[in-house]
Amino acid sequence: MACQLADVPEVGAVGVVVDGVPVAVVRSDDEVHAIHDVCSHAEVALSEGEVDDGEIECWLHGSRFDLASGRPTGLPATEPVPVYPVKIDGDAVLVDVHHPLNNVRSYD
Repeated sequence: MACQLADVPEVGAVGVVVDGVPVAVVRSDDEVHAIHDVCSHAEVALSEGEVDDGEIECWLHGSRFDLASGRPTGLPATEPVPVYPVKIDGDAVLVDVHHPLNNVRSYD
């Protein structure tokens, strides 16, 4: 289990570690996403950034990433980050870090 659903803000993110992998569990537009919690540009926690309209913004330099695909939607980042399958089981948020949805390897 990554976290409890109640731990995830209505619009925002919480940083967790699943099997040694940093993950940002994000709620946006009534959906829960899991994205690698390290910006591909500056290696800082994406979970500390702003969430808006299906994207998360890195707080340091403003890179933005699509929550569904992990692809960068705003510079300076040019490399995608992994996104992971999420399953909600009651109040438990389950994240599978071993099978990224976009086949992108983590940068750790």
